Amino acid sequence: MNLYRKLFLGFSVVVLIVGCSSKEEQNLMKNFRADMSYHKQLQQTEKAELRDVNGSIVAFLTATYLYTPSANKHDRRDEKFIVGVEFEEPETNSIQFKNRDDINSTHLYSVTLEDKDALHVKKLSPSSKKLKDIPFVTEWGEYFEVTYPHISSKRLSLVFKNQVAGSARLNFSKVARFVYSNKAF
Repeated sequence: MNLYRKLFLGFSVVVLIVGCSSKEEQNLMKNFRADMSYHKQLQQTEKAELRDVNGSIVAFLTATYLYTPSANKHDRRDEKFIVGVEFEEPETNSIQFKNRDDINSTHLYSVTLEDKDALHVKKLSPSSKKLKDIPFVTEWGEYFEVTYPHISSKRLSLVFKNQVAGSARLNFSKVARFVYSNKAF
């Protein structure tokens, strides 16, 4: 009889543990699946700040690389980004997606990919569905869908620059970033 009590008690504990953990696991997986697109976009998002001589931020840029891997080894798709920009003084600043060496204005900013101009730029409305899963979207930023020519390299960089505030480089990769890390696990 003592053996039956031990077996019953052991079986009850196992059922209780399995029952509780499966409910929590199901809720966790449900939440993870609902936010999966957001987390994938977050992995491909970088930010940059340009500062004036006093160290104050004059422009803030976020860029999300919209790359999806392809099985095609000769993939020649153009490079697409969602670029968001916020200026300290929005009424006096402008942004262009061309490589300009003659940037004389303190209020003119440029964004290029590996020194290449954008092929296509489309300004997105704040209610655009394309911004739904993009991280760091704010109501006071301006957002653009920007297409650049294909880059054959696995690593690429957007350069955000201004004559006075300098430049910042946002690095992206077509493969997992740890591939380029020198650190051992």
